[in-house]
Amino acid sequence: MQTFACPNCGADVSFRSPALPVRICDHCRSMIVRRGDALNALGKAAVLPFDVSPIMIGTRGRFEDRPFEVIGRVRWGWTDGSWNEWLLLFGDGSNAWLGEAMGQYLLLREWPLDRVQTQMIRRLAAGERLPAGTSGELDGRPLTIVDARDATCIAAEGELPYTAPANWTIYSVDLRGTDGSVASLQRDGEQADLYVGRYVSLAELAPTGLRRIEGWQVPTYGQ
Repeated sequence: MQTFACPNCGADVSFRSPALPVRICDHCRSMIVRRGDALNALGKAAVLPFDVSPIMIGTRGRFEDRPFEVIGRVRWGWTDGSWNEWLLLFGDGSNAWLGEAMGQYLLLREWPLDRVQTQMIRRLAAGERLPAGTSGELDGRPLTIVDARDATCIAAEGELPYTAPANWTIYSVDLRGTDGSVASLQRDGEQADLYVGRYVSLAELAPTGLRRIEGWQVPTYGQ
């Protein structure tokens, strides 16, 4: 972990991972970009709206017997709702995203697009908008588009691999497999990123340090 002074307010800002260049100041909410030891503030991040997620920055857990800590979040919105994407930092320095929507959780890691031969995904990455129900295979796993929409960043917090300003809009495509596998392709202009993983449950992750919510009993593992 490295700690610097926020270039806007002077408060301490800590970077847990040297691979993540963006940090939102907990004190003034400036979006800070790090290049080596140089920090630049790129305006302020929007304030996160209240939600009832049990996850929060600092929550810890395990996935496939590997420990992680939640270090960042982006909240996305669309015409009919919103969802959270939590950034997980693992003990080996790698990271993954924990998607959270309507009480369901998906754990995804970035998948190199240059390894993808699936025409459906290559067409999506190139800019096409394919309808729900379109199917293809990824690494031998059948996947079907279940949803595709324009999504807008509502707000962000913590450490991130990219800047996430409010009102930033991307094209987001969700794909599902019959075996619980999932994929998400996010495109901003000519830039596309693919994330692949599967559904998980809170019990499987056994997280500790969960947020206490009125009317909800924190599971024993979350205390």
